Amino acid sequence: MNEKNVGYLKDQLKYTGFGEGLENVLVENIQKGNLEFKLDHEAKYGTDTVLTSLNFKKSEQSDMYFFNSYNMKIQKEGQPEELSQTFYINRDNNITAKEAYNLMEGRAVNKDLKNKEGEVYNAWIKIDFKVADDEKGNFKLNHYHQNYGYDLEASLSKHPIKELETPKYKEDLINSLKKGNLQSVTFVIAGEERKQFVEANPHFKTVNVYDSSMQRINDQKKKQSESKAQGKDVKQNQDADAESGPGPQKNTKKKKQGNSI
Repeated sequence: MNEKNVGYLKDQLKYTGFGEGLENVLVENIQKGNLEFKLDHEAKYGTDTVLTSLNFKKSEQSDMYFFNSYNMKIQKEGQPEELSQTFYINRDNNITAKEAYNLMEGRAVNKDLKNKEGEVYNAWIKIDFKVADDEKGNFKLNHYHQNYGYDLEASLSKHPIKELETPKYKEDLINSLKKGNLQSVTFVIAGEERKQFVEANPHFKTVNVYDSSMQRINDQKKKQSESKAQGKDVKQNQDADAESGPGPQKNTKKKKQGNSI
């Protein structure tokens, strides 16, 4: 058994976010000499059960094994469907287990990546659940390059977030959002502190804001605007009926029909 190779694989498991609990079963599989094998990992994020299958393969030219990819499935409490995605292991472009979970939750992750020429660039990654990327059923990963122009700090500064006033808290907040986390923050509105949540939204160059009940603030405002608009239309129609007077019965019916369409 190639001890150096085993040590490298153990480090890969640890720094990709799968901890040290799989080390013994990793060694056992390598000692068997199988050409390929899988390791199963289970974790909980809140009420979500995350099942991950890690794929290993032996080199055709040597006794070395490689950690090639992992398939992650998320089981939501009370929901029969499982969301699944395969993430591939590259030396410089690894996505950690927690980052993978955040991506599968629909959030964006910021990474320093390397292109084929070995040049480092920064990008936000987000899964496009509307587009299948390959025959295995994986979804497409959208990349928002640094030249796309998303400024997370500037987007946060548009909101009255208390943590932005303290450099250390501000740095922690930005780092957490870059990892794809949904982060709790304190909004100060009219002198009153409110616990809310924020997440990065590179596509629209903003941040999504949720209240303490995890209802998106943007959606609430939209619904309120639509409700006000509908109320205004109803009032205008009522005023129009009042101004027209009783009129012939035939005309009144036409107006009622027009209001109901």
